[in-house]
Amino acid sequence: MSLPASFDLTPEDAKLLLAANVHLGSKNVQVHNEPYVYKTRPDGVNVINIGKTWEKIVLAARVIAAIPNPADVVAVSSRTFGQRAVLKYAAHTGATAIAGRFTPGNFTNYITRSFKEPRLIIVTDPRTDAQAIKESSYVNIPVIALTDLDSPSEFVDVAIPTNNKGKHAIGLIWYLLAREVQRLRGSLNRTEAWSVMPDLYFYRDPEEAEPTAQAEEQVEEEQAEEEQKWAAQETTEEDWAADSNEAADWAAAPEAAPEAAPAAEAAW
Repeated sequence: MSLPASFDLTPEDAKLLLAANVHLGSKNVQVHNEPYVYKTRPDGVNVINIGKTWEKIVLAARVIAAIPNPADVVAVSSRTFGQRAVLKYAAHTGATAIAGRFTPGNFTNYITRSFKEPRLIIVTDPRTDAQAIKESSYVNIPVIALTDLDSPSEFVDVAIPTNNKGKHAIGLIWYLLAREVQRLRGSLNRTEAWSVMPDLYFYRDPEEAEPTAQAEEQVEEEQAEEEQKWAAQETTEEDWAADSNEAADWAAAPEAAPEAAPAAEAAW
């Protein structure tokens, strides 16, 4: 697929894709994913052509931007590494996010409280999000999916070839997709860098986040203790100053005049 010059993959984006290991596919390859294979490494890992990955990101973004109401686009991720990414994608593009377990009947059972009628769904992994894809096929909802080389493509309309098992690869694809959608909608200038960093879309392990939070709390406690020490020291200095002022006042007070001697009584 030939793209206009403004849609070409920039060297900066290519470095991001390689740094996030988007190009590292699986060892097994489905027949329909063979066109996305760049080459096979000696260890058996198939390398994905990131040029084709970028072309599919642009194609998917054009499909998403064609939906008049952004809330009619549903981003789904049952995989843990993609849940933070779909929430951030929904926040930046106005889409609806389903992070975590997909409740059966979301698209087909109108009695359920979580019933939705989207015009388009985006899934992180066709295997883990198979229920969402299956229900979308019942009600004719088009599907965009992040697919690895061994992923099934049944009922998938736009497949973005990528490593959908790594947390950095998943987060970066959602980040680039959100950025491209905003550019096509005109809310983001293509010549300017987006202020949002890709790290915001990456999964964070709670065990790794806890030590950071504990360290921040410890720093805050130390700062509070220092402030209390300074406040106590200032209070002490004020007390000493008050005492010295009182002493100065006593010294400055005039001495009382001596009482006059009693007059001698006249002798009778």
